[in-house]
Amino acid sequence: MSLIANVLIGIVALLHIGFLILEMFLWDHPIGRKTFKMTPEYSKASASLAANQGLYNGFLAAGLIWGLVIDNFAVKAFFLICVLTAGIYGGITAKRSILYMQALPGLLGLIVLFLSK
Repeated sequence: MSLIANVLIGIVALLHIGFLILEMFLWDHPIGRKTFKMTPEYSKASASLAANQGLYNGFLAAGLIWGLVIDNFAVKAFFLICVLTAGIYGGITAKRSILYMQALPGLLGLIVLFLSK
């Protein structure tokens, strides 16, 4: 069960690295505009906000990877709770799909992590 938890945590970390790339580097690019269904004007105007958000996603990924490297339950749990909280908030305030893309993987990782303890 511990292996499954670590695999799920790794997937969540990779998702957040992907979010970082999309938000920091591809937001005002055709790939980012298509992914988030934005006009060039909107993506240009909101690029600095998206980059800031991407940086936070990078911190979440770094924390999850750190937890995996040092194999520390508390670190893994803390960062999964952060992912889950951010995903719920984003799903309520920004876009419902964030619940499925961020909160759900974080919740699954957290459940399996606790089951493996």
